[in-house]
Amino acid sequence: MTAEAAQPLRHQPRLRIRGVWKAYGRRQLLRGADLDVPAGALIGVVGENGTGKSTLLRIAMGHLAPDRGTVERTGKAGYCPQHAVLNDSFTVMQHLRLFQAAYRLPTLARAHELMDLLAFADCGRQRAGELSGGTRQKLNLLLALMHDPQLLVLDEPYQGFDWDTHQRFWSLAAHLRDEGRSIVVVSHLLHDRHHFDAVGHLRDGCLDMERPLR
Repeated sequence: MTAEAAQPLRHQPRLRIRGVWKAYGRRQLLRGADLDVPAGALIGVVGENGTGKSTLLRIAMGHLAPDRGTVERTGKAGYCPQHAVLNDSFTVMQHLRLFQAAYRLPTLARAHELMDLLAFADCGRQRAGELSGGTRQKLNLLLALMHDPQLLVLDEPYQGFDWDTHQRFWSLAAHLRDEGRSIVVVSHLLHDRHHFDAVGHLRDGCLDMERPLR
């Protein structure tokens, strides 16, 4: 395939959400939400608390069924939920070995690289229940990244991070985007919006897309 022929493939969506509706009882959260995430894009999703941001991401990953609408994904996906799903009695290394088996990875080389990058390489023997909130979130993020997915869906992935780790996260996100990964990040921090290629505001159950001011 020529470079000219390959180029359009970069812009085909790795995640496509069309007309998604979701209600909890009489509470209608999503009302026909649409989202396209092409390869090599870093997309932000913002909105007031309770507008359905986490619900949209769970639907995007197939963890929750929409009432109506469709979701299409291509390639391997990684998901970092807002609240870490860890076993407090397992050590960090036991979590890594468990996910290594689940992802069928030959080695933990990528996981160790990410531990160094996120600055918690010395925590391997600690149990998850002994970790600080920020370090638990580092492990939560690492588990979503360690199989090197093409699509990353991250729900406020840097909760509890100190400023240094916060900056490390955005450097990593930019690097992955530049390698052609597709990344969706739910964010509530105004000063983070300049990192995104586009920002979707979730209002009245729909996503209004805009590009950030750079």
